[in-house]
Amino acid sequence: MTTHSNTPAGWYPDPHGAAQTLRYWDGAQWTEHTHAGQQAPVGPQVPPQTPAPAAPDARVQRQVQEQAGVAGAGTGGGSLFSEPVLVVNQKAKLIELTNEYKVFDQNGNQIGAVTEVGQSALKKILRFVSSLDQFMTHKLEIRDGYGRPVLVLTRPAKIFKSRVIVSRPDGSQVGEIVQQNVFGKINFAMNADGRQVGAIKAENWRAWNFAIVDHAGSEVARITKTWEGLAKTMFTTADNYVLQIHYQLPDPLLSLVVATALTVDTALKQDSRGLG
Repeated sequence: MTTHSNTPAGWYPDPHGAAQTLRYWDGAQWTEHTHAGQQAPVGPQVPPQTPAPAAPDARVQRQVQEQAGVAGAGTGGGSLFSEPVLVVNQKAKLIELTNEYKVFDQNGNQIGAVTEVGQSALKKILRFVSSLDQFMTHKLEIRDGYGRPVLVLTRPAKIFKSRVIVSRPDGSQVGEIVQQNVFGKINFAMNADGRQVGAIKAENWRAWNFAIVDHAGSEVARITKTWEGLAKTMFTTADNYVLQIHYQLPDPLLSLVVATALTVDTALKQDSRGLG
């Protein structure tokens, strides 16, 4: 397997020779993730100009070890799809008009981000003056460390139960994450190719911590909500989560699990009881 340490993470023509196929390069090695490519480039790609990486955030390390209780999770590959622990911290704002998150590895290195896209001016006004936006359609992009989209999350307009469609940047659908109930402990089903491949189960009625299980009911990952601090709790809507993946998962389950920490927050946003 050919490697190029100076090539940034991203989707590239399959080095194994599969026609019209892109394979994901995590920055250090080729992964098992592929999808059909349209007009895939045949020549070498020029790495984009990016700023020097920031130093690891010690606060994230404490968030993982002390608040989420995760220690010794093992070394990952440095990408959103190869790290055993993802830390998802929402950008703190006094008035939230756009959902934005930073994604770190367990050592405090930022390896991705999530941002809401496609909002109209009218929708931003409604978010400013009311909470009606919780019933509207939301679309977020999960981006790698170089700012390139790797997954797209779309939550269609809803009244009670949320449904999130997870897609590749080329529009091909990975699967759906569907809220199963309104009252009690909130549960979500993870569906792909017309079948359920897993589930997300809240461990308490406030929907703070979640166990993620496969189709057989075995736990494969866990989401823990961590305390964002007194000031953020009182004056902002920011939420922080730690996603721990217990072992390497196959797709589409892996992509759905990576999307879950964002999905849970978006699905239950602006309603601490999960009714909105």
